[in-house]
Amino acid sequence: MKPILIIRFVAHEGPGYFGTFLDEQAIAHQLLAIDKGDAVPKTVHQYSGLVLMGGPMSANDDLPWVPAVLHLIQEADAADIPLLGHCLGGQLISKALGAEVRSNPVKEIGWGPVQVAKSALAESWFGPIETFNAFHWHGETFDMPEGAERILSSAYCENQAYALGKHLVLQTHVEVLPAMIVSWCEEGVEELASVSQSPAVQLANEMQEDATLHCFFLHKVASQLYGQWLKNLVS
Repeated sequence: MKPILIIRFVAHEGPGYFGTFLDEQAIAHQLLAIDKGDAVPKTVHQYSGLVLMGGPMSANDDLPWVPAVLHLIQEADAADIPLLGHCLGGQLISKALGAEVRSNPVKEIGWGPVQVAKSALAESWFGPIETFNAFHWHGETFDMPEGAERILSSAYCENQAYALGKHLVLQTHVEVLPAMIVSWCEEGVEELASVSQSPAVQLANEMQEDATLHCFFLHKVASQLYGQWLKNLVS
Protein backbone atom coordinates (compact mmCIF):
# COMPACT_ATOMS: atom_id res chain seq x y z
CA MET A 1 0.00 0.00 0.00
CA LYS A 2 1.10 3.56 -0.63
CA PRO A 3 2.23 5.48 2.47
CA ILE A 4 0.16 8.01 4.39
CA LEU A 5 1.42 11.59 4.15
CA ILE A 6 1.48 13.46 7.48
CA ILE A 7 2.01 17.23 7.35
CA ARG A 8 3.51 18.86 10.45
CA PHE A 9 3.46 22.65 10.79
CA VAL A 10 5.52 23.18 13.97
CA ALA A 11 8.01 20.84 15.65
CA HIS A 12 6.13 20.55 18.95
CA GLU A 13 2.82 19.56 17.30
CA GLY A 14 3.84 16.36 15.56
CA PRO A 15 1.88 13.15 14.90
CA GLY A 16 1.93 12.15 18.55
CA TYR A 17 -0.23 9.11 19.26
CA PHE A 18 -1.28 8.90 15.61
CA GLY A 19 2.32 8.07 14.69
CA THR A 20 2.45 5.48 17.47
CA PHE A 21 -0.79 3.93 16.25
CA LEU A 22 0.51 3.65 12.67
CA ASP A 23 3.75 2.07 13.86
CA GLU A 24 1.81 -0.48 15.91
CA GLN A 25 -0.26 -1.33 12.83
CA ALA A 26 2.89 -1.46 10.63
CA ILE A 27 1.39 1.10 8.26
CA ALA A 28 3.86 3.07 6.15
CA HIS A 29 3.82 6.83 6.61
CA GLN A 30 5.90 9.82 5.60
CA LEU A 31 6.34 13.05 7.56
CA LEU A 32 6.46 16.37 5.73
CA ALA A 33 7.78 19.07 8.08
CA ILE A 34 6.67 22.55 7.04
CA ASP A 35 8.64 23.90 10.01
CA LYS A 36 11.85 22.55 8.45
CA GLY A 37 11.11 24.00 5.04
CA ASP A 38 9.96 20.77 3.38
CA ALA A 39 8.24 21.49 0.09
CA VAL A 40 4.57 20.59 -0.30
CA PRO A 41 4.30 17.93 -3.02
CA LYS A 42 2.68 18.89 -6.31
CA THR A 43 0.29 15.96 -6.14
CA VAL A 44 -1.17 13.66 -3.49
CA HIS A 45 -1.76 10.64 -5.73
CA GLN A 46 1.31 8.77 -4.45
CA TYR A 47 -0.26 8.57 -0.98
CA SER A 48 -3.04 6.43 0.50
CA GLY A 49 -4.24 9.19 2.86
CA LEU A 50 -3.47 12.78 3.86
CA VAL A 51 -3.16 13.81 7.53
CA LEU A 52 -2.68 17.36 8.82
CA MET A 53 -1.54 18.13 12.36
CA GLY A 54 -2.01 21.21 14.56
CA GLY A 55 -0.18 24.50 14.94
CA PRO A 56 -0.50 27.97 16.46
CA MET A 57 -1.05 29.75 13.16
CA SER A 58 -4.39 30.35 11.45
CA ALA A 59 -5.69 28.79 8.27
CA ASN A 60 -6.46 32.39 7.27
CA ASP A 61 -2.87 33.58 7.68
CA ASP A 62 -0.99 34.79 4.60
CA LEU A 63 1.76 32.17 4.78
CA PRO A 64 3.69 30.96 1.71
CA TRP A 65 2.77 27.30 2.12
CA VAL A 66 -0.97 27.74 2.72
CA PRO A 67 -2.10 27.83 -0.95
CA ALA A 68 -0.12 24.67 -1.76
CA VAL A 69 -1.58 22.81 1.23
CA LEU A 70 -5.12 23.91 0.37
CA HIS A 71 -4.59 22.71 -3.21
CA LEU A 72 -3.31 19.33 -1.97
CA ILE A 73 -6.39 18.94 0.24
CA GLN A 74 -8.70 19.78 -2.67
CA GLU A 75 -6.91 17.28 -4.89
CA ALA A 76 -7.22 14.57 -2.24
CA ASP A 77 -10.94 15.26 -1.87
CA ALA A 78 -11.48 15.13 -5.63
CA ALA A 79 -9.58 11.82 -5.83
CA ASP A 80 -11.49 10.33 -2.85
CA ILE A 81 -8.27 10.02 -0.84
CA PRO A 82 -9.20 10.17 2.87
CA LEU A 83 -8.33 13.30 4.84
CA LEU A 84 -7.70 13.50 8.58
CA GLY A 85 -7.29 16.87 10.29
CA HIS A 86 -6.29 17.76 13.85
CA CYS A 87 -7.09 21.33 15.03
CA LEU A 88 -5.25 23.60 12.53
CA GLY A 89 -5.26 20.65 10.14
CA GLY A 90 -9.03 20.42 10.46
CA GLN A 91 -9.36 24.15 9.87
CA LEU A 92 -7.25 23.92 6.71
CA ILE A 93 -9.39 21.05 5.41
CA SER A 94 -12.55 23.01 6.16
CA LYS A 95 -11.27 26.10 4.37
CA ALA A 96 -10.09 24.09 1.37
CA LEU A 97 -13.55 22.52 1.09
CA GLY A 98 -15.34 25.87 1.12
CA ALA A 99 -16.19 26.45 4.79
CA GLU A 100 -15.28 29.45 6.93
CA VAL A 101 -12.62 29.42 9.63
CA ARG A 102 -13.37 32.03 12.29
CA SER A 103 -12.78 32.95 15.93
CA ASN A 104 -14.38 30.68 18.49
CA PRO A 105 -16.50 32.52 21.10
CA VAL A 106 -13.77 31.73 23.67
CA LYS A 107 -10.35 30.13 23.64
CA GLU A 108 -10.61 26.52 24.74
CA ILE A 109 -7.42 25.20 26.33
CA GLY A 110 -6.99 22.13 28.50
CA TRP A 111 -8.98 19.02 29.34
CA GLY A 112 -12.73 19.14 28.92
CA PRO A 113 -15.68 16.86 28.14
CA VAL A 114 -17.01 16.40 24.63
CA GLN A 115 -20.26 14.78 23.55
CA VAL A 116 -20.69 12.39 20.65
CA ALA A 117 -23.70 13.18 18.48
CA LYS A 118 -26.65 10.80 18.66
CA SER A 119 -26.60 9.69 15.04
CA ALA A 120 -25.81 6.62 12.99
CA LEU A 121 -22.84 8.39 11.39
CA ALA A 122 -21.35 9.35 14.74
CA GLU A 123 -21.80 5.79 16.00
CA SER A 124 -20.01 4.45 12.92
CA TRP A 125 -16.95 6.47 13.94
CA PHE A 126 -17.09 6.33 17.74
CA GLY A 127 -18.76 2.99 18.32
CA PRO A 128 -20.41 2.87 21.77
CA ILE A 129 -18.53 5.95 23.07
CA GLU A 130 -20.96 8.71 24.08
CA THR A 131 -18.71 11.19 25.88
CA PHE A 132 -15.03 11.50 26.82
CA ASN A 133 -12.49 13.88 28.27
CA ALA A 134 -10.64 15.50 25.35
CA PHE A 135 -7.67 17.85 25.15
CA HIS A 136 -8.18 21.27 23.57
CA TRP A 137 -5.96 24.14 22.49
CA HIS A 138 -7.61 26.50 20.05
CA GLY A 139 -8.92 30.02 19.62
CA GLU A 140 -10.57 29.49 16.24
CA THR A 141 -13.13 27.07 14.93
CA PHE A 142 -14.42 25.88 11.58
CA ASP A 143 -17.82 25.81 9.97
CA MET A 144 -18.72 22.59 8.19
CA PRO A 145 -18.42 22.17 4.41
CA GLU A 146 -21.48 21.26 2.38
CA GLY A 147 -22.48 17.65 3.00
CA ALA A 148 -20.56 17.30 6.27
CA GLU A 149 -22.21 16.12 9.48
CA ARG A 150 -21.24 17.14 13.00
CA ILE A 151 -20.32 14.13 15.12
CA LEU A 152 -18.76 15.77 18.20
CA SER A 153 -19.32 18.95 20.23
CA SER A 154 -18.44 20.61 23.55
CA ALA A 155 -19.96 23.30 25.73
CA TYR A 156 -17.49 25.87 24.39
CA CYS A 157 -17.20 24.80 20.74
CA GLU A 158 -20.07 23.42 18.73
CA ASN A 159 -18.02 21.88 15.93
CA GLN A 160 -15.50 19.60 17.62
CA ALA A 161 -15.53 17.08 14.79
CA TYR A 162 -17.35 16.28 11.58
CA ALA A 163 -17.31 13.52 9.01
CA LEU A 164 -17.62 13.95 5.26
CA GLY A 165 -17.42 10.77 3.23
CA LYS A 166 -14.05 9.21 4.04
CA HIS A 167 -12.81 12.38 5.75
CA LEU A 168 -12.56 12.90 9.52
CA VAL A 169 -12.00 16.47 10.72
CA LEU A 170 -11.22 17.18 14.38
CA GLN A 171 -10.99 20.46 16.28
CA THR A 172 -9.94 18.68 19.45
CA HIS A 173 -6.61 16.91 19.97
CA VAL A 174 -6.95 13.14 20.33
CA GLU A 175 -3.30 12.68 19.28
CA VAL A 176 -1.75 14.47 22.26
CA LEU A 177 0.89 12.80 24.45
CA PRO A 178 1.83 13.85 28.01
CA ALA A 179 5.17 15.22 26.81
CA MET A 180 3.39 17.26 24.14
CA ILE A 181 1.21 18.91 26.79
CA VAL A 182 4.31 19.98 28.72
CA SER A 183 5.86 21.37 25.53
CA TRP A 184 2.69 23.22 24.52
CA CYS A 185 2.42 24.81 27.96
CA GLU A 186 6.03 25.99 27.66
CA GLU A 187 5.50 27.34 24.15
CA GLY A 188 2.16 28.94 25.07
CA VAL A 189 3.02 30.47 28.44
CA GLU A 190 2.16 34.03 27.32
CA GLU A 191 -1.08 32.92 25.70
CA LEU A 192 -2.12 31.07 28.84
CA ALA A 193 -1.43 34.11 31.01
CA SER A 194 -3.52 36.34 28.75
CA VAL A 195 -6.64 34.11 28.93
CA SER A 196 -6.27 32.55 32.38
CA GLN A 197 -9.62 33.94 33.58
CA SER A 198 -11.60 32.18 30.86
CA PRO A 199 -13.87 29.36 32.07
CA ALA A 200 -12.66 27.27 29.11
CA VAL A 201 -8.94 27.55 29.96
CA GLN A 202 -6.98 25.49 32.48
CA LEU A 203 -3.73 26.46 34.16
CA ALA A 204 -0.59 24.67 33.00
CA ASN A 205 -0.28 22.59 36.17
CA GLU A 206 -3.93 21.52 35.87
CA MET A 207 -3.38 20.32 32.30
CA GLN A 208 -0.28 18.35 33.24
CA GLU A 209 -1.69 16.81 36.41
CA ASP A 210 -2.68 13.20 35.74
CA ALA A 211 -1.94 13.74 32.03
CA THR A 212 -0.66 10.19 31.66
CA LEU A 213 -3.95 8.77 32.93
CA HIS A 214 -6.03 11.19 30.85
CA CYS A 215 -4.05 10.32 27.72
CA PHE A 216 -4.44 6.60 28.41
CA PHE A 217 -8.22 6.90 28.13
CA LEU A 218 -8.07 9.48 25.32
CA HIS A 219 -5.95 7.15 23.22
CA LYS A 220 -8.62 4.49 23.45
CA VAL A 221 -10.94 6.96 21.71
CA ALA A 222 -8.21 7.87 19.24
CA SER A 223 -7.63 4.20 18.43
CA GLN A 224 -11.32 3.80 17.64
CA LEU A 225 -11.32 6.85 15.35
CA TYR A 226 -8.02 6.10 13.65
CA GLY A 227 -8.99 2.48 13.13
CA GLN A 228 -12.16 3.53 11.32
CA TRP A 229 -10.29 6.12 9.24
CA LEU A 230 -7.67 3.60 8.14
CA LYS A 231 -10.35 1.36 6.62
CA ASN A 232 -10.77 3.92 3.83
CA LEU A 233 -7.13 4.22 2.74
CA VAL A 234 -6.51 4.10 -0.99
CA SER A 235 -4.46 1.07 -2.03
